[in-house]
Amino acid sequence: MNIWFWVFISYILINFFLMVSMIFFERKKLTSIISWMTVLTFLPWVGFLIYLIFGSGLSYRVRRLLHRYQLFDLEFDDKTKTYFKCDKALSQKLKDDKDTIQCATNYGSVLCPYNDIKIFLNGEDKVNALLKDIENAKKTINIEYYIFSDDSTGKRVMNALIKKAREGVKVKLIFDSIGCLGAPRRFFKKLEKAGGEVGEFFPPFMHLRLFNLKMNYRNHKKIVVIDGKVGYTGGINIRDDHMGKKKKVSPWRDTHVRITGSGVIPLQRLFLNDWRFVKNDKTPAEEYFKQKMFPKPSKNNGDACVQVISSGPDSTIQEIKETYIKLITNAKKSILIQTPYFIPDEAFLTALRIAIASGVKIKIMVPAKPDYKSIYYVTLSYLKDLIDLGIEVYLYNGFLHAKTLVVDDDKLSIGTCNLDNRSFQLNFEDTVLIYSKQLNEEYKKAYEDDMKNCILADQTYFKKKKWLTKFLQAIFRLFAPIL
Repeated sequence: MNIWFWVFISYILINFFLMVSMIFFERKKLTSIISWMTVLTFLPWVGFLIYLIFGSGLSYRVRRLLHRYQLFDLEFDDKTKTYFKCDKALSQKLKDDKDTIQCATNYGSVLCPYNDIKIFLNGEDKVNALLKDIENAKKTINIEYYIFSDDSTGKRVMNALIKKAREGVKVKLIFDSIGCLGAPRRFFKKLEKAGGEVGEFFPPFMHLRLFNLKMNYRNHKKIVVIDGKVGYTGGINIRDDHMGKKKKVSPWRDTHVRITGSGVIPLQRLFLNDWRFVKNDKTPAEEYFKQKMFPKPSKNNGDACVQVISSGPDSTIQEIKETYIKLITNAKKSILIQTPYFIPDEAFLTALRIAIASGVKIKIMVPAKPDYKSIYYVTLSYLKDLIDLGIEVYLYNGFLHAKTLVVDDDKLSIGTCNLDNRSFQLNFEDTVLIYSKQLNEEYKKAYEDDMKNCILADQTYFKKKKWLTKFLQAIFRLFAPIL
């Protein structure tokens, strides 16, 4: 027997053991297993390396550590439970949303009443407001971003953080290792030298930035909490293109929220969960209350109620996706969706089909300018199918990065989660589900304004596509479960 026979045998055995691992240890879905086996079969050895980098699941040890450092102890819950009490008038106002609230509550998302919420529709307005809040910070600034670049926008925010750290404000910063590949370590060390603290989520092996076996699992959150009273989250990262400064993906349309009220508490908790993990921090909950990180919110902030929902690969439940499905199947009149990437699984598609069959009007808006062509081809292939069902598809003339869901007249979701398998299964994400007729109406008007800058895509639009584009759509769709 020659050496090629043993190479072939070893190749078969490796694929077999990887399949066993996917089924019994990583518990991947059947669609993901089939896609990965296709990669492993048609890309010998190269497919194995791709799987090691992009496909292998979180180890049992990492999952256990993520849960160990979370603030879910009885002491913490007992101290904060009084923060979320609703009076009878507010409870009556929310009676029609009772089952949606219960669904999200069972996924660990407490209902947070009495919030004032400002919605930002572009990066510049959001960053200006953020810089103002940073300047007014008195005690703590906790900031976490998927992308925090060493460019003009990043320098503006970083300089503001350094200034507050030198003034004695406790500044904590978490950045994602993959999202911040382009930012040199010295950029973050400036904050440490000024007295701030920095943590890297899933750092690479031996600081070799391109050698990271967890690069498939990204902390996609964008969270800022200042003095435990002001919170930010949404789609806008700290980078120039998110400010609309790059022609290739311009105009850049995004959505972010600023919250004051009890809704800041779960954002603070999410940040501290990640902080405790990246820094191996075992600070007891009592200490956080002494540091005034969880001040009791006032009922005078506003009348919006929110639930902050998070999900990630450390959970067997896809909390954000399943809450979205609940919202879609409960819809009575209309659903408006904005997302840069649309690669849903069968459960999500079924929810849309049920809603449209029930007489609900559905509109989906995606960018007309792609940033990743392979993902865009898959997005278009799914949208083409939905047009046949009666769903209206709009292509925004620019890059649409907003991740929003508007349901009927009183529910609005704004967060970090795209409508694709990566965000639902692989990324650490968060979204804010807002119960407010006023904010719902405000965002509907913004959606209508966006439609003025859109192309309405119909079957004629897709028929005019070149044969190569149609071919690539079909090919890349085979890998939809792992994109």
